[in-house]
Amino acid sequence: MSKKNNEYQAKEIARLTFDWINAYLPTLRTNSSHTIKAYRTAVNLYINYLEDKGITDKTLNAECFSVSHLNDWLIWLKQERSSSNKTCNNRLAAIKCLLKYIGTRNPTYKVLYLDAATSVYRLREPKSKVQGMTKDAVKAILETPDPSCKIGLRDIAIMSFEYGTATRIDEVLSLKINNLRLSADKPYATILGKGSKIRTVYLMSGLVNIIQNYIKVFHVAQPNPDDYLFYSSWHGQKSKLSQEAIRKRLKIYASKAHGNCNDVPLNLHSHQWRHAKACHWLEDGINIVEISKLLGHECLETTMVYQDITTEQQIRALATLEDEAYCTIPKKWKLEKSKGLSGIFDFTRP
Repeated sequence: MSKKNNEYQAKEIARLTFDWINAYLPTLRTNSSHTIKAYRTAVNLYINYLEDKGITDKTLNAECFSVSHLNDWLIWLKQERSSSNKTCNNRLAAIKCLLKYIGTRNPTYKVLYLDAATSVYRLREPKSKVQGMTKDAVKAILETPDPSCKIGLRDIAIMSFEYGTATRIDEVLSLKINNLRLSADKPYATILGKGSKIRTVYLMSGLVNIIQNYIKVFHVAQPNPDDYLFYSSWHGQKSKLSQEAIRKRLKIYASKAHGNCNDVPLNLHSHQWRHAKACHWLEDGINIVEISKLLGHECLETTMVYQDITTEQQIRALATLEDEAYCTIPKKWKLEKSKGLSGIFDFTRP
């Protein structure tokens, strides 16, 4: 390959990567800063791998994204970074997304994504199961914070919202005042979920009271509609509360609550609230299809796997669906009667 052509490819790949990170991802792909950070990290790690191979910004070209390089990179991640198979697969998915973008913007590179999609395989991942929580464990944890202090009141509100609505922690922390309708006949919150999907979650009266008491303490009488519901103060600004801050608080409450209830998991994390609520809905006889909608899942299979539902439970749930469908069929005699039916990859500067 000529030096001139190599320089063109290096600049073109770098330009398209910059556009992918700074324009495509935040506007068309995702609004999650965590997802963008993960994609950015994957690209930086791939650059580190190429540099270890002696490739520089002047020798970068399309061949650097060949199947052999991608497979070697996965090995490099495991050996040099001690990455798990799941982490490697997430990094690989990000690079494939980048190559797909590059191929759509410049058809010359389309073969890179096609080769990667068909010849670079995901690593086998051990199935991980979210540890469940009993209703007694939930009660014990929610009774642990001190509601007479501000931090305790805030944490009760966050945990109660997570459990009461089975929402993801980022969905809760992304809530703003204008997403709440607490005075409606049926109070609800508008949730911006994964993939920018919007759904409505209805709030029970007990949760509404908790949120209202929280707002009275943490927000003024006429709160700014654009303020985050749960926030951290930084130089007088109400910024989005971090997941790490919540994670640390959960560890403290879990340790204390475990002394009163052995069912409380010591490694408590936010996603367990969502998982616990879904399990308790199932125990209370709520139909699996309704649970799937409440969780914001696109397909029923996702809920089945997420819930770790046994074959027996699946049969029982589907039988319930069949019974409901049968009950909605108009009676035959009624039918008859009616007759109806880094560097070059510096993402911070253009």
